[in-house]
Amino acid sequence: MSLSTSRRLALLTSASLALLAGCGSSSDSADAKSAPARVAVVASTNVWGDIARRVGGDRVDVTSVISDPDQDPHSYEADPQNQLALSKAKVVVENGGGYDDFVDRMLNSGHNDSAEVVNAVEVSGKKAPKGGELNEHVWYDFPTVAEVADRISAALAEADPGDAAAFEKNAAAFKAKLAPLEAEEAQIKKAHGGEGVAITEPVPLYMTEASGLVNRTPAPFSEAIEEGDDVSPRVLQQSLALFSGKKVKVLVYNEQTSGPQTEKAEAAAKAAGIPVVPVTETLPKGKDYLGWMTGNVGALASALAK
Repeated sequence: MSLSTSRRLALLTSASLALLAGCGSSSDSADAKSAPARVAVVASTNVWGDIARRVGGDRVDVTSVISDPDQDPHSYEADPQNQLALSKAKVVVENGGGYDDFVDRMLNSGHNDSAEVVNAVEVSGKKAPKGGELNEHVWYDFPTVAEVADRISAALAEADPGDAAAFEKNAAAFKAKLAPLEAEEAQIKKAHGGEGVAITEPVPLYMTEASGLVNRTPAPFSEAIEEGDDVSPRVLQQSLALFSGKKVKVLVYNEQTSGPQTEKAEAAAKAAGIPVVPVTETLPKGKDYLGWMTGNVGALASALAK
């Protein structure tokens, strides 16, 4: 029995559509297979994660373990999701210096020996002073951050040699944007070098030192706050006297580890008319590294000018 003209046209149309669809799906599949996988990067905090993202561009997938601005990194407890991400990472960026030891522990337990690991403190070459403790907050030191950007570029190139030139270019562009921050620190040093500053923790010390400021905070005060210990009444009084005696020009206050004793320091500074500059250890929401540090250095300059 012969098919009607309309029936034959319908069958031909269906066959043509099926052929086109088949060609399209084959092409899509080929495109998907030809597109190289992004480099999996895990950073201990969103500070290093943001820098890795700037260096890697659209060729990386970055997971930042600590990204909550309300989370104290010193007391962070990593979870199984972090373990899984680290076990699959091609590049890992950690701070080092005892700040994020959970990264090394989880890399070992996840048996990920092939990941390229960038340790910021090791890159910096910084050591603890004789009789003192290492200040591990090296992301406030812009020369160190520039060196880490280069090391991230090299690590990404090991994982993805075909994009090495792009990584190097991105790192150079990022470092160029650090230069104005160092220039502003130099301007602060020129205008205010030798003036006293108080801190609640060592977090901002690389920034204040580069700006020529002298930390007058009793070491037992800032060390106790960093370790989560109580400050002795005598040390607390010595610290509060910095403000009532006008021995410092500014208080730089770590908002992420505030408590009754740091709040007393903040209140004493405000009562004495001494500006308070808040800082954090991780990126605030909605900020990238460069914008965050531009705000920090700018706030310090503005406070000192009052």
